[in-house]
Amino acid sequence: MSTPLAVAIVHGVGDTKPDFAEGMIDELRARFAKATGADADTTLICRPIYWGPILQVPENKLWQRLRAGGDLDFTSLRRFMVSFAADALAYQPVEGEADKYEQIHAEYAIGLRWLADNAGGDAPLVVISHSLGTIISSNYFYDLFHPRLITDAVRDEMNARRTALERGDTLTYFVTMGSPIALWSLRYEDFGTPLEMPPARLPRRLKDVAAWDNFYDPDDIIGYPLKTLNKAYGRTVTRDLAVNAGDLLTSWNPASHIGYWTDDDVTKPIAERLVKIWRAVQA
Repeated sequence: MSTPLAVAIVHGVGDTKPDFAEGMIDELRARFAKATGADADTTLICRPIYWGPILQVPENKLWQRLRAGGDLDFTSLRRFMVSFAADALAYQPVEGEADKYEQIHAEYAIGLRWLADNAGGDAPLVVISHSLGTIISSNYFYDLFHPRLITDAVRDEMNARRTALERGDTLTYFVTMGSPIALWSLRYEDFGTPLEMPPARLPRRLKDVAAWDNFYDPDDIIGYPLKTLNKAYGRTVTRDLAVNAGDLLTSWNPASHIGYWTDDDVTKPIAERLVKIWRAVQA
């Protein structure tokens, strides 16, 4: 019986639906099954990390109040920017308060616990993240690897962190798509420090196949390369991959930001890496 992979899929900004990951999951499983002959439904154990509702209700209320203030031009673009800016600002931790940062990270912990229960506590962990979800994921694992930074509320959900997967020790493949981490890095001296990738405790057999792939579309004004931020990112990020995400209506403009999920330029290299990891863990 083959060892499964645990795949967490984390969405970004916008009014995201609960089924946001289904198209990508279907494509990855189809590519994986074709390459390996394995039963992808039982080999790729996938869990969407659906944090959107935590921020969507207050964001909708904000938008309604802004619209009530008067006529606005470029409504669709404004709605997108309000979504991005409002989510990004609301996600920021607020010292001394129970905040959205803690709530979102607690939801993340629930997702990893589900993966540990269903794929196994020592299963290789793959995290595929998009947009603000790349920052949430990066922060989550950075906090895991630096326990003094974990807040009390998140610790309640992580309390036992009883498996290697939940501790982040099996994080083997980290995918960022349309990531604004480069913009976020302005908060830190010399543009900050990336999460540790691969983790120090990653099993030896997985270190050779561990990777951080960063996908960005040059037309996407939210997503940027990461390797050139500083020497630490240059060492940690395996590849910056420029892609043409989206369809005929979106691939040539900023709407490409939402086009990564089922784009062949993205799903093909991800599936290829999943195959490498799976073969390594079967050896």
